[in-house]
Amino acid sequence: MPEAPVLGAGASARVTLDEQAFGERFHGPLVHGAVRAELNARRRGTAATRSRSQVSGGGSKPWRQKGTGRARAGSNRSPLWAGGATVFGPKPRSYTVKVNRRERRTALRSALTLHAERGSLAVLDPGALAEAPSTKAAAELLEGWGQPGPALVVLAPDEAGAALSFRNLAQVDVLPEPDVGVADLVGAASVLVSSAALEGLTARARGGRTAAGQEAS
Repeated sequence: MPEAPVLGAGASARVTLDEQAFGERFHGPLVHGAVRAELNARRRGTAATRSRSQVSGGGSKPWRQKGTGRARAGSNRSPLWAGGATVFGPKPRSYTVKVNRRERRTALRSALTLHAERGSLAVLDPGALAEAPSTKAAAELLEGWGQPGPALVVLAPDEAGAALSFRNLAQVDVLPEPDVGVADLVGAASVLVSSAALEGLTARARGGRTAAGQEAS
């Protein structure tokens, strides 16, 4: 059974991870597709340029066709002119890429399993940090763990006190569990997750059900 250390609860404290959520073999193509879809979904897609029909001006011929010694020109809003239109420029669009639910869950399990196998996944006991937020204590906790950065700290939505302790640390990203995607897990060298957030991630990876078989919110 996969295991992970528990930081802040003693040197020998460990927790057993769910075999179904943290025992998946790595599926490279599915992880790639999920990461691509998540990164594309974050793009705003608002870049836009004007075509010749949208640029003002250019109603008359700049100079006569012959006799000036210059190249013929029909409009001062040609793409060849400064201030002219743009050819084949970007237009507002959606970059959304569809990923099936089963593929997305498999990719999530692959990313979680990869961290569990590498030993770069740990469970956080946020008790002291939640009651009295301390950036110094959070930094010492990560330093004592000894894993390289960048680190991803995953917390439950109601663990705001612990989030205050980690949010100002360099190379540390703090995210609530519902917002964590495959791209976040793949982009982190180490993952620190609270007990409550671990249950949420496990439920999502198992297909929307908790270890006890209950429906996850």
